[in-house]
Amino acid sequence: MTTPPLSLIGKKAFVTGATGSIGEAIARAFHAAGAFVVLSGTQEDRLTLLADELSDRVAIMPANLADKEEVIKVIPACEAQHGPMDILVNNAGLTRDNLLIRLKDEDFQKVMDVNLAAPFYLSRDAVRSMIKARWGRIINITSVVGVTGNAGQTNYAASKAGLIGLTKSLAQEVASRSITVNCIAPGFIVSKMTDELTPDQQAAFLQNIPAKRFGIAQDIAHTALFLAHPDSSYITGQTLHVNGGLAMV
Repeated sequence: MTTPPLSLIGKKAFVTGATGSIGEAIARAFHAAGAFVVLSGTQEDRLTLLADELSDRVAIMPANLADKEEVIKVIPACEAQHGPMDILVNNAGLTRDNLLIRLKDEDFQKVMDVNLAAPFYLSRDAVRSMIKARWGRIINITSVVGVTGNAGQTNYAASKAGLIGLTKSLAQEVASRSITVNCIAPGFIVSKMTDELTPDQQAAFLQNIPAKRFGIAQDIAHTALFLAHPDSSYITGQTLHVNGGLAMV
């Protein structure tokens, strides 16, 4: 007996960072579940390629999330074209790693702008329609280092820890309107960075992961699909750690 797939038929989802491995996987999972998906990111050509591949129930909304003036126009523009969004996935993020003593002001600020300020602005705009509809899902992609910290990533870890705090606070504000707000905290996910590691380096990282493998983008996408589904209505303000046991918190 096969398990019936989770359905998002009739739902509209807005996914930031849709050209990255995790964002694309989430967008594909939502689309496969029947949702209308709006793809957002900075690389319009890659957004167009993905939209062409998905073919229907899809639109693109390019945006530079480092630019506040651009960010605050995204959701209103999206809703003007496609109607209110039922689901918002704040996935876009960037790193500017360095030891704190060497970290430039602009590298700290840009990480905070994209990883924390942009989800704040997007959530504030999207949640208005969700409140009127008395239903919604906001899913924020944080990181294991937002809980554990990581040397050389004070800016990134701070932004991801802040996203967890934003999530918990907003969850309390909108729970009575049948809106859930949750985080997913990925651990070590296969990416171009992991592909560049030597076999010895990969082995060293894997020693700290009880599952003895790196995660893949689909691991995060499946979790996002679960949180977006109507059946997850009693889960809010939570951070789901998807890390193979790397950090058990």
